[in-house]
Amino acid sequence: MNRFYPFFWGGVIFVLGEALTFAVVLTAQDYLESSRSLFPEIRLEFALAYFFGVVVAMGVVLFLIPIAKLRLVLKVFFAFLFFWGIFIVFGLVLPVAVAIAFAIVGPVFWFFRPKIWLHNLLMLLALVSSAVVFGALFAPWTVLLLLLVISIYDVVAVRFGYMLWMAKKLFESDTLPAFVLPRKMGSWLADLKESDLRKLAEEKAPEREFAILGGGDIGFPLLLVVSVFFNYGLAGSLVTAATSVAGLVFAFWLQQVVLKGKPLPALAPISFGSFIGFLIAHFVL
Repeated sequence: MNRFYPFFWGGVIFVLGEALTFAVVLTAQDYLESSRSLFPEIRLEFALAYFFGVVVAMGVVLFLIPIAKLRLVLKVFFAFLFFWGIFIVFGLVLPVAVAIAFAIVGPVFWFFRPKIWLHNLLMLLALVSSAVVFGALFAPWTVLLLLLVISIYDVVAVRFGYMLWMAKKLFESDTLPAFVLPRKMGSWLADLKESDLRKLAEEKAPEREFAILGGGDIGFPLLLVVSVFFNYGLAGSLVTAATSVAGLVFAFWLQQVVLKGKPLPALAPISFGSFIGFLIAHFVL
């Protein structure tokens, strides 16, 4: 289990995210379909401009401003992101007042006591919300091209150290757009600030008490699953979801066997699995 814990917990989170995404989409399908007619389809160039704009802006800010001065700002930003994620998920299936109550309690508790289990849960809800809202506004081919470009960026950023540098900076702020996967069960109850994630960059794979799975490695495939759902139906989206998980298995194999535990840009193999599922939905189902 010690060797396989990143794959096990990453797989659990991925499958849970897919299940939650399907639950929300199927429950609020009529509302989401009516919303699609009110908003134009999001074009690839706008999505890429937004993504790389955020990446560049974050890099500049982290380079120019000491992390001690950014810690509070980043925590407020993440708390708002989590509030939005909870509100969207629960707001689509519950009364607004109840959704707002849940959306306030979770981020406030996280702000003062950022437990690893709570951070992962809130991160997952935020990603599911983004997939549900924006997946209805993206065409599948647009999402696939987006996955291709971001996967290439992911590989380049890891290869030249930019991703690792940014991760180190965010570790110092006790906030990060990623899932924290503990080796030990008891560590799920630890605070982010107590887990000393900054050591991950220096520790060898067998010595690490935590692993990291990027939020985009879950969020972008979920975006494709929702897009396929609205364009090809439930069967096609289920196939895409299954092959995305197979892509995660492939990513784990690459990291363990080929890279010997070194950092892996997991989005590329996951996206490849998602692409296979989409081809099945497009040409077979």
